[in-house]
Amino acid sequence: MFVNVLSRYGWVLLLALAIPAMAEPTELRLVSTVWPPFTDYIDRPHLASELVHEALGRTGVEAETAIVADGLLVSSMSDGSHAGSAALWRSEERERFLLYSKAYMENRLVLVGRKGSDVSAVSFSQLAGKRVALVKGYAYGIPVDDAKGPDFVLGDSVQDNVRSVLDGDADYMLIDALVIRYIVDQHQESASEHLEIGSAPLARRTLHFALRKEIEGAETIVRRFDQAIRGMLADGTYNRILDLEWIHADVDGDGQLELVLQGDRAGVDPPTDAYKVL
Repeated sequence: MFVNVLSRYGWVLLLALAIPAMAEPTELRLVSTVWPPFTDYIDRPHLASELVHEALGRTGVEAETAIVADGLLVSSMSDGSHAGSAALWRSEERERFLLYSKAYMENRLVLVGRKGSDVSAVSFSQLAGKRVALVKGYAYGIPVDDAKGPDFVLGDSVQDNVRSVLDGDADYMLIDALVIRYIVDQHQESASEHLEIGSAPLARRTLHFALRKEIEGAETIVRRFDQAIRGMLADGTYNRILDLEWIHADVDGDGQLELVLQGDRAGVDPPTDAYKVL
């Protein structure tokens, strides 16, 4: 089903506007690592942080995100120095002390190799004996943890893994499709010349806002955050922040995905591969 967010679901917009703010102004100190374009310093693209800060702001919660070095994300929350994070994958370790929102984005992990590499694999079993670079500390989950075939090698960051691929220390790297698109956009000539990018996701991970469970009112904050995200899907804010014309989303909460177009563009044909919001 196709909907135009400016002309349909007015009742959803009214519902979003009716989300009550917290009785007392609440401030949250969140934490992330550099993971462009999802999380980064304020003067650089930080789409996930921007989405989360906007959603929290609609509920009367002020948030700021500090950036820490790779490898320090989880400890920066578990030691109590930060309330949570705008952009996290789930893991058993993290769920012991964090309360997660509903998924507000999906990360599709694709294969990237040196130019001319075969990146057509659709399963890890097709990568037997290949060195595939992952980022140390990322919660890749069961699809990767249980994978048979490749030899996984760990790098400290996405940037380190790109260098490993280019230097021949790894045959491939596993990276989110929007992250590699951002890298290509920023370094179009060199990326196109040196990198081969796959299109089929080998793994999918849902992205969440999360708070430490002992934060006062954590359950209420997370519930209202989820409501605010739905309002942002309905009014086009989600599309605008991610710079996406089309998304697949359950705007009205009926369990069915609708094709949502940002702006008054009803004459545009909807694509078959619109970004899916879980």
